[in-house]
Amino acid sequence: MNNPSTLHPWIADRTATLDSSGIRRIFDLAATMEDPVNLSIGQPHFEVPKEIQTAATEAIQSGKNGYSATAGIAPLREKIQAQIDSQFGHVDRKVLITSGTSGGLLLAMMAIVNPADEIIVFDPHFVIYQPLITLMGARCVPVDTYPDFKLDVAKVAKAISPKTKLILLNSPNNPTGHVASESEVRAIAELAAQHNVVLLSDEIYRSLCYDAPFTSPALFNPHTLVVDGFSKSHGLTGWRVGFTHGPAELIEAMTRLQPYTFVCAPQPAQWAATVALEIDMSHVAADYRQKRDLVIDSLGDHYSITPGGGAFYLFPEVPQGTATDFVNRAIKHNLLIIPGSVFSQRDTHFRISYAVSDATLKRGIEILRQLA
Repeated sequence: MNNPSTLHPWIADRTATLDSSGIRRIFDLAATMEDPVNLSIGQPHFEVPKEIQTAATEAIQSGKNGYSATAGIAPLREKIQAQIDSQFGHVDRKVLITSGTSGGLLLAMMAIVNPADEIIVFDPHFVIYQPLITLMGARCVPVDTYPDFKLDVAKVAKAISPKTKLILLNSPNNPTGHVASESEVRAIAELAAQHNVVLLSDEIYRSLCYDAPFTSPALFNPHTLVVDGFSKSHGLTGWRVGFTHGPAELIEAMTRLQPYTFVCAPQPAQWAATVALEIDMSHVAADYRQKRDLVIDSLGDHYSITPGGGAFYLFPEVPQGTATDFVNRAIKHNLLIIPGSVFSQRDTHFRISYAVSDATLKRGIEILRQLA
């Protein structure tokens, strides 16, 4: 990170708190390497279904290229609203279409968090969380989940203070792949309600659960704010269309902010997402389950790995030394992985993304066996 005193006088001090994302650095490095084995990027490897591509093309060709309504096009909002009404039955739960899940997270932070508030996150966590909290002028309060990455409600209760405004939950988790159990989720949801703390549930990997069904905290706490999207479930990472749902007052506050930030999600992508809601993508989860099992079966004798139950990540512990040093060794062997320090206060693990072809995954596994 930069020192504010070394910045050009035109540049705001808040930029000094941000360093280039460790994931994006690896992404940029991949472009300079010849045929790297890239297990670093959290991006689905499958093609966008043809029906979704066709819907986007038809939207573009029929002139649906301007701004949409701030809250999103009505057909998409109505379909999602019907689904969440059926699932949760909350009379006060409303929907907002956002520019990706990251856009939803930013709007949520802007609508909820004041300077000096405290935000509880689970360590390790998605790379965007701590910088977003810092940009809000708030304080990030990490709750350690090592070694098994389970959520300990007693630790969360101990971390709550009079300044706590929000608890940020991500299940299935990036980078560990941990899927919180129903008992874990219920305990966190009830604790947030007890202390009148906002619970923000990042459910972008909701469709990718392998060993147990996904459980949303909104089932137990009607005031839960959920962020979700189509990037991981349908391969629409570059299309930037997500959604949030939660208490009407929160959604309305986020909607008021959207015209001054993202304006709206890309309109052609919204029409495509409306079609995406009708497509069965269960085969994707089955494919990734097999890839997860292949990694664990192939590396379990060489690394300590907690079997993640979802997303498309595993978070092995390095055999010795730091994860940063281990990743540098891997790069010399043409393998790209992410050091745990990108996601955590610890530098003891590394993230594997198995969202790649089986051939690439097997090449990566062979290099990791050699490195061990």
